[in-house]
Parts: sequence; structure tokens; C-alpha cells
Amino acid sequence: MTRPTPEAVQTVACVGGGTIGSGWAAAYLAAGKDVVLTDPAPDAERRARSVIDRAWPHLENLGLASGADRARFRFTTTVAEALSDAEFVQESAPEDEALKIKVFAEMDAHARPDTILSSSSSSYLPTHLQSKCSRPERVVIGHPFAPVYLCTLVEVVAGEKTDPEVTAWTAAFYESVGKRSVVLKKEIEGYIANRFQMVLNQEATQLVEAGVCTWEDIDLSVTEGPGLRWPFLGPLTTNHLAGGRGGLAHAIEIWGWGGNDESHAAALASVETRYGDLSMDEMETWRDENLVRLLKARTAPGDD
Repeated sequence: MTRPTPEAVQTVACVGGGTIGSGWAAAYLAAGKDVVLTDPAPDAERRARSVIDRAWPHLENLGLASGADRARFRFTTTVAEALSDAEFVQESAPEDEALKIKVFAEMDAHARPDTILSSSSSSYLPTHLQSKCSRPERVVIGHPFAPVYLCTLVEVVAGEKTDPEVTAWTAAFYESVGKRSVVLKKEIEGYIANRFQMVLNQEATQLVEAGVCTWEDIDLSVTEGPGLRWPFLGPLTTNHLAGGRGGLAHAIEIWGWGGNDESHAAALASVETRYGDLSMDEMETWRDENLVRLLKARTAPGDD
């Protein structure tokens, strides 16, 4: 068979129905796909449908794709049945590398020859996950963030034997269902965003254990400080704005640059490419307007 174009995929199989797998099912249903989910747990179907039902009002609020319908969800207890008609497979088994390797070998045996097998793993190397597959070239990482049906980032990571065309196709497929794909240039444990989170969590723990602050202070320091900017400002753009009229170049003059000359040049080129046509006044207005919208929109747990 011939692999469909990314936007033409109609049937997606979700292998694993926990929080991530069920979240993926909701996301794919909202994107107008037929979804078949498989999980051996006795209450897996009930849990999956509960996640989908809870997510659906939020997805309706965001806007559903044409043809999106919860009735297009189907459950089976066997991998073979789930993958028989699947044009894309999203694996979300428990985060156990040995188990995932076994699951990938089973999926590889039952999936159509051209069907891509993507893992939701949050840290494992795809080279390991594809190691027992007869068609390792179609194995790739597609790591999401929870709640999967709302968070848009998907980190796409290829293994040593992954076909580059598979990597590109997978990134395009995620974009076609409303996600934002970041394709890593090479595999690394933890990928990108989780490595950020690990550093933040480690530093937070050290500060609390040293008696510098409480856990409440930690959360407040993030949500009322840099976390307010993170929905629309990454680290580099934040530094660009911090440099005032001189932008990133001036910020580096003040605080220095912790990397090498190559990354320094790449950083300057990145902000020039993205923001070179905007004045700093325009950048600051854009930042401030987004912050005002966010401050007005956010609520605390339990608020109406």
C-alpha cells in the first residue's frame, strides 16, 4: 500500500489508554479522525471514554474539525485488530523501556508496511525502541505534553534507523491535526522541553531543601514571574526584549553569553530573522497586550 499524505489520514490507532493515550484519542477525534484504541487493562475503555467526554467541551470551545465526532471512537483489546486499518499509530504504553520495545515489536508485526509507528515516550531514545522491529525505519518519537488534547507541542525525534522521510511526514501529520512540531536534529534522552523541566525541578528542590523558600514560594515565583511570559516568549525572545532598544545584542553585552561563538551567532541570526522587521516599541506592545489578555483570562482552581 502507499502511505497517504499527512492531511489525508483518516484512521489512527492509539496503543495504550492511560492519561496520554486517551488524551491523544480525544485530540485525534477532535481533528476529525476515526480512532481505535487498544489497552489490555480491564477498565481501559471506561477510562478512555471518561477522558474523551471530559475533554470534549473544551475541544468544542476551541473549535472542532469538520466531521469530528466522539462516535468515531472504537475500542479493542487486541493490538492486531487496532492496527489492521490504521494509517498512523500512536503508542502510549507505560513509561517502561523494556515494555515499549516489546510493544513496538508487536506493533511492527501487525501494522501495515507503510504505517508509521510513533511513540509518546517522554525520554527514551527511538534507536532503542526500534531495536526489535523488522521495519525500524518507520519508528519515530512523537512526544506530547499533557493535557494532550489542549497542549500543542509535539517533539519529533528520529532514531538511527528512522527514514528521514518518515520524520518529515510525522512532523507534518502532527501539524495537520493542530499541533506544533519541533524536530530534533539528533536524539537525546529527555528531548528538549523535559530537560528544561528537569533542571527547573532540580533547582526548586535544592532551594526548598536549603531553607531558602517554601514550595508555595516556588510555584508563585514561576506563575507570577517568568511563567507569565512563557506562553508567548521563549528564553531567547525574552532576552531580546530585555536588551531594550539594542535587543539581544545589547543584552549579551550586559550579561554575557554562556555559549560558544557559533551559538552566539545563531542566536543573533534567529532574532533578526523573526523580529528584524519589528521595532522594539512594537515588540513591547505585543508582549504587553498578550500579558494583559493572560492576566484577565487566568483563574485559580475552584474559581467559576
